[in-house]
Amino acid sequence: MAGTNSERLLLTEGPVIILVEPQMGENIGMVARAMANFGLSELRLVNPRDGWPNEKAQAAASKADHVIEGTKVFDTLEQALADLNFVYATTARERDGFKPVRSPVVAAETLRTRFQAGEGTGILFGRERWGLTNEEVALADEIVTFPVNPAFASLNIAQAVLLMSYEWMKSGIEDVASVPFQATSQTPSTKDQLFGLFDQIEDALDSRGYFHPIEKKPRMIDNLRAVLSRRAFSEQEISVMRGVISSLDRFTRKTPRGGRFPAGAKDRPQDDSTDQ
Repeated sequence: MAGTNSERLLLTEGPVIILVEPQMGENIGMVARAMANFGLSELRLVNPRDGWPNEKAQAAASKADHVIEGTKVFDTLEQALADLNFVYATTARERDGFKPVRSPVVAAETLRTRFQAGEGTGILFGRERWGLTNEEVALADEIVTFPVNPAFASLNIAQAVLLMSYEWMKSGIEDVASVPFQATSQTPSTKDQLFGLFDQIEDALDSRGYFHPIEKKPRMIDNLRAVLSRRAFSEQEISVMRGVISSLDRFTRKTPRGGRFPAGAKDRPQDDSTDQ
């Protein structure tokens, strides 16, 4: 459908679209076109296979030049998410209760409310052939999945972006009856702050031999991150959590496992060798 009009105001707001390891330039271009159709403008690529910029992407974007020209490229997904507060991961596969699963309508309403509250929001899309890994999904807050024919559930990446972009725009022109999020006075944490908490907790646990047996460490870390990212922390809550861990680390260094309490300690356990 033809409908480009340079005399009208160009909408350029809303959640960031993040593509993980996209393979074909044509797909990236069609994603940019879908975004522009519905007012989204910020596209981030994680390690695109054919590099960037990409002439095929430019051609397939059908004059969505503002999206293509503003595209940012990152080496890792953590870097691409670092400044965002709330992120959806799109996936068609069952994840065994890995994250709360929302419909596109609910996801778009939630994103709209958070965006209006000043949060950095994003939608994460996986590879054309096999989507996102569990480790990548663990970095998001919730999952959004599409109601499709179970016997033919395959969507290409541009179609998936188009569906979410459409729901995003629709959420701004319809009355929203109920949104599963209420803005608070606390500043929401960024993904970078959450990743810092991950690293600190994992380092503290690793130094105490928590990840045992070692071959199960990757899965244990996935589960730990899934638990910690199940709810959206505020900056203040992240600070409290990290302060607690830092305090425990300082205490542990002063009193190693099996050692004695420092002289003058008020709260001595009856058995110095007991480590709960």
